[in-house]
Amino acid sequence: MRPAERARPAGPLDSGETRAMMIAAGVLAIFLYFIKLILLPFVLAGIIAYICTPLLDWAARRTRWPRLLFAVALFLLFFGIAALGLTFAAQRLAVEARSTAVDLQGMLENFIRQAIGDQPIHLFGSSINAHEIVQSVLERMRDWFGQTDHIANVAGYSLAAVMGAFLTMVLLFYFLASGPRVARGLFWMVPPQRRPLVARIWARLDPVLMRYFLGVLAVVVYTTFAAYIGLGVILGIKHAVLLAMLTGILETVPVIGSTTAAIIAGLVALRSATGIITVVEFAIYATVLRLSIDQVVGPIVLGRAAHVHPVLIIFCFLAGGVVLGIPGVILAVPVALMVKSTLATLYGDEAQ
Repeated sequence: MRPAERARPAGPLDSGETRAMMIAAGVLAIFLYFIKLILLPFVLAGIIAYICTPLLDWAARRTRWPRLLFAVALFLLFFGIAALGLTFAAQRLAVEARSTAVDLQGMLENFIRQAIGDQPIHLFGSSINAHEIVQSVLERMRDWFGQTDHIANVAGYSLAAVMGAFLTMVLLFYFLASGPRVARGLFWMVPPQRRPLVARIWARLDPVLMRYFLGVLAVVVYTTFAAYIGLGVILGIKHAVLLAMLTGILETVPVIGSTTAAIIAGLVALRSATGIITVVEFAIYATVLRLSIDQVVGPIVLGRAAHVHPVLIIFCFLAGGVVLGIPGVILAVPVALMVKSTLATLYGDEAQ
């Protein structure tokens, strides 16, 4: 039985219960801080499994077939999509990286010349032209990549990314197959006298949290299609499908992800730019996409799940990033919603 099914309405909690919840939250935060380096695969796999759990439960009840059967089928579907996507992306990125490396100097010179003109600019008593600017940038890049420790760092991060992706898939299988049992185990760890309290908090949090994650999924789908229309249909940028998929996936990481996607797409657009007008058109596309997500699609699909003050959201993003890195940024809004639901339950405020 899920904790939400055991929930019973009750009034405000006494100071002892409130103090116990605050201590538990502090202990959990410290624990997560110490394991932050291994947290990301668990967060990603856990969120995906949490979204899929109602679907798996419904299919098992509807057909009276074993739930494990549907879990395995869904995992294989996810695995196949991920494998095809990564294969396609790796091939396209390799081709794009090679062509960009060959053309990098000419591309940058063309862009800077379009921006400042053919005449040199005077800065701090010296003059410099587009060719000299690009040469200086490329020399700094070569010096950076020429250092052994930087190469080792890049190789280490690449290996960690591969291992993290593999671990995420393994965890996703276990969470899909035995998610309810894991949830019951976590609930069992709560002291018996505190379980009614935790059940009440979860009853309030579960629908809001599910609405938020489904809303994020809808935003990702919209972002992918809108980015393809903007990049491929309107701007005619090469590899628009890959860039659109990347933009949609990175939208799951607030602030950082959307900025990274815009930079990557901008660099690809820069490679094929014929003048400053192309850059302006891309800037308009990026602005319209961002405004449509933040002002139209996001509020509609997230609904009350997004009703946390923007100042608090920004603080959560920054604090989560500083304390836990990328997992902290991903969990910023869910944690804010959890705190809100917990405090509303502790204070007996049923209106929140």
